[in-house]
Amino acid sequence: MSETPAFHVDTILVSAGRPAHVPGGPVNPPVVLSSTYIPDAAVNYARVGNPTWDAFEAAIGELEGGRALVHASGMGAIAAALALVPPGGTIVAPDTTYNGTVLLLEDFEKAGGTVRRRHATDTEGFVADLAGADLVWLESPTNPLMDVMDLPAVLDAARSQGVLSVVDNTLPTPLGCRPLSLGADVVVHSATKYIAGHSDVLLGVTVVASDERGSELGTRLHRHRTLHGAIAGPMEVYLGLRGLRTLGVRYERACASAAELAARLEGHPALERVRYPGSGAMLSIDVAGDADAAERVCAATRVWLHSTSLGGVESQLERRRRQPAEPATVPPNLVRLSVGIEHVEDLWTDLDRALRTVL
Repeated sequence: MSETPAFHVDTILVSAGRPAHVPGGPVNPPVVLSSTYIPDAAVNYARVGNPTWDAFEAAIGELEGGRALVHASGMGAIAAALALVPPGGTIVAPDTTYNGTVLLLEDFEKAGGTVRRRHATDTEGFVADLAGADLVWLESPTNPLMDVMDLPAVLDAARSQGVLSVVDNTLPTPLGCRPLSLGADVVVHSATKYIAGHSDVLLGVTVVASDERGSELGTRLHRHRTLHGAIAGPMEVYLGLRGLRTLGVRYERACASAAELAARLEGHPALERVRYPGSGAMLSIDVAGDADAAERVCAATRVWLHSTSLGGVESQLERRRRQPAEPATVPPNLVRLSVGIEHVEDLWTDLDRALRTVL
């Protein structure tokens, strides 16, 4: 029997998670709207599993090279991953990361745990902090500072010291990075963002390796999801899978536009700094002046949407410190840009005009 060919990622995006090819069969998985099932099978209640989830999880698992588990939101996935740490344990994390993660780490400390925080680019510091830790939380590029971490170095050190490693892969997506192949134990996504891609659903995903260690972690994550009830609705998961089909073309267009915009923004008289990690569809800018100047820029755009998310087909921007949970390490005049799939010239004209309102 010949082996299944290794497909390119663009083909996997379109083909993974499809129903079996049978005469008269559907090309898309059905939306299963049932809270309970006939007994004597692997799943008998919808909090445990759903065939619509299976299709989505199969597609994400194939993309990341592991076994995926869908959650009700990105925060649901993050909470499940952090729950792998025992009470009173120790977590190593960047000093600036997604603010939902920041809040959960603060709660972990209030409950008696320890969090060792390092600047994302301090690789030696991260490795040193791993001694005696239970888990290291990684994010590259970081949100919203766009700092790039040395994932291979930290993951290798974590594995050699027996420290559990989790990588939030929301910003680079599986197209930009596959952390399991670098040695990560768990990958987390806010599938609300690039994976679903249309700003219309809340979804999260955790992914573990397809080996014995991954199986044990996957069982624990599944138990957390089941008992804590952070499950996704089948319609949301169906929409997430439908959005995933176009991730390749959406992400390619957005990344190309982000690179072009980053190049044009360098040296702009209305900016103090451009934070672009060198790839991907995200960048941040430090507007010359104070927080009010940054807010004026956000309020002046017509094509860019002033909203608090990222990864959609529409371009979005926001002054991040307007969010109460945003770390103080984020400058008050920083504006995060999520580049969508509009024409790059329209994006540039709109953004440049908005920036010039503060000159």
